[in-house]
Amino acid sequence: MRQLILLRHAKSSWDDPGLPDHARPLNARGRRAAAVMAAVMRDLGLGPDLVLVSSARRTLQTLEALSPLPDSPLVEPMDDLYLATWQRMLDTLRGLPETVRSVLLIGHNPGMHDLALALAGPEAMQRGTAPGTARLADNFPTAALAEFSIGVPWRSLQQGQARLLRFIAPNDLPEMAG
Repeated sequence: MRQLILLRHAKSSWDDPGLPDHARPLNARGRRAAAVMAAVMRDLGLGPDLVLVSSARRTLQTLEALSPLPDSPLVEPMDDLYLATWQRMLDTLRGLPETVRSVLLIGHNPGMHDLALALAGPEAMQRGTAPGTARLADNFPTAALAEFSIGVPWRSLQQGQARLLRFIAPNDLPEMAG
């Protein structure tokens, strides 16, 4: 079995309207949410072999907030993941070596949400057995995490071939209340 963890970047700042989108940093709430999600990942024992991260500042800062990750995974910042479509992200996953057992992909919406829905497939979303399925069906908020189990080789990964194990959004956690 392979593991895929999708993490949308935490909330970014719009304070500087002249700043290019790619260069926008996290805001204070985003930094807090990323730290909370780092604790969630540690508590769940989520430790990827490989981290694929968009080259945008907000995704890289989200990754920084997760550090240190267990077992020091290989980190690969990728320009291709910046505002990537779900199909582009799926192509990236299909290109992974079969030796990679667990991947953390940090990216952007709408691609991240669309990828999660495509991987789970419409039938799984309707059954809604995994924790957070209904929440994922609606949206993929900033700093939210979706964990999938994948039983096929990366190169063969298609829509509906991943099993959603859980979906967690920071606003659903007591640490983010208030």
